[in-house]
Amino acid sequence: MVMGIVNATPDSFYPASRTLATDQSIARGHQYFLAGCDIVDVGGESTRPGSVPVDIDEELSRVLDVVAQLSLEGPVSIDTQKEAVARAAVHAGASVINDVSCTLVDVAGELGVGYVALHRQGTSRTMQDRPTYVDVVHEVSDFLDAAAQRATQAGVSKLWLDPGIGFGKTTQHNLTLLGHCEHFVVLARGYGAGVLIGTSRKRFLGELGRESLDVDQRFEASLATAAWAMLQGVSMVRVHDAVAAVQLRELLVRPVQEVVA
Repeated sequence: MVMGIVNATPDSFYPASRTLATDQSIARGHQYFLAGCDIVDVGGESTRPGSVPVDIDEELSRVLDVVAQLSLEGPVSIDTQKEAVARAAVHAGASVINDVSCTLVDVAGELGVGYVALHRQGTSRTMQDRPTYVDVVHEVSDFLDAAAQRATQAGVSKLWLDPGIGFGKTTQHNLTLLGHCEHFVVLARGYGAGVLIGTSRKRFLGELGRESLDVDQRFEASLATAAWAMLQGVSMVRVHDAVAAVQLRELLVRPVQEVVA
């Protein structure tokens, strides 16, 4: 599955992804559905490194009309850490809660919607200060295993586990987690769940070559890591360049499936 990002925010880390007006956000999501996206992820609060929370009323004003309109076209997820926003968005039509705080699992179970459980070390404001792990794969895996158990107990209808690329991780941590995608796929399958990977345009991609690349130069690396994740069996990739990601899936995944079949 391809999840297209709609940032109804003025401060998300990728400026080109920001849709500052409701009609712009709706138009972006409409474009994604036309291109073949499976789900559109609407967020009204940036979770980039160093970001600060916005108040509930402001976040609601940014997302509710967008969710309501886009949910008439296809599945919509709400990217939020706030229970009140999650509840209002589901009432408006959202069918998945994408929760970087991993605290809203009981809400998803109660409302009968899907849930994305993400691993993050620290908060958005502090997570990139000094992320430290003894064994990043083991620690993230234990966290997601516990989250999956809670989701099962809460009766979550559909579940995705997200190792949280870029959320409290160094470049090496991110690469190590990507190298172990298959491990997380096996973990998720034990719960009848999938894995979501989000690498799109993130800072670590700009640190891999001989020269540092700013966010506008990370398209190729974003697409390459999405391809890697698809081939490792993840269920969903979360992307800014959704049209290209859908085309990638058509070129890459389906021919592989046909060969295997």
